[in-house]
Amino acid sequence: MTPQQTIMIVDDNVVNLRLASDVLEIEGFTVLRCMDAENALAVLEYILPNLILMDVALPGMDGLQLTRKLKADTRTKEIKIIALTAFAMKGDQEKMFAAGCDGYITKPIDTRKFKAQITPYL
Repeated sequence: MTPQQTIMIVDDNVVNLRLASDVLEIEGFTVLRCMDAENALAVLEYILPNLILMDVALPGMDGLQLTRKLKADTRTKEIKIIALTAFAMKGDQEKMFAAGCDGYITKPIDTRKFKAQITPYL
């Protein structure tokens, strides 16, 4: 891993956003914080991160809709997207993969394992 790697986190929960961001920044990543899909799309006009951690339950356009949109766009389709969600019921993981997510991490995150969970996608 190089310190120049950039990770976008899209999560409307301030506590979850801050915790994940802080853990990754301590590990040397540059972190882009977005509270909703619209903000993420605006940032993606200027910066393409190495990885996106996507909350599924976002206000307005949800994380799965945003993932489908990004995977359909030639400019962003190669960015790896990991669903970062509290949804852990049977069938939820399949929905996330069907939308185009490359991986799945349940919340709350385990701060000791978080870097190891995302590293394979970088």
